[in-house]
Amino acid sequence: MNLDNAVWLLTGLAAVVVLLTRLRLATEQSQAGHALVPLAVVNAHTVIGVVALAAWIAYLSSPGGALGAASLVVWWIEVVIGLLILARWLSGSGKHATATTGDSWGQGPGLSILAHVGMLLGICFFTWVVLADKLA
Repeated sequence: MNLDNAVWLLTGLAAVVVLLTRLRLATEQSQAGHALVPLAVVNAHTVIGVVALAAWIAYLSSPGGALGAASLVVWWIEVVIGLLILARWLSGSGKHATATTGDSWGQGPGLSILAHVGMLLGICFFTWVVLADKLA
């Protein structure tokens, strides 16, 4: 697999993560974890994710210029928001800590960890691609 194909594949996977996060957290009643994620945060995650995807795809369509760096900034904001959303699974300590709630997507945070840690690694790869000017 060449580098261009790998970048496009990871771009598609990033779009899936943004979409699935939106679907999983669409309503506060269906959320899992220790704390509810406000819908404003979910909306910010979705909007910033769509902006990052649009800027990144524009960059991939014609590499060069400052668009790559600008899209990376938006991607990194998206990753930070995603990891903060993921942090809702972290258990509190003490006898008054709330229990983790489940949802229909799976038992525990496995799917969310896979998606958001994978997204972090993918954006690290995107950063390397842009900074090393690997796209033709």
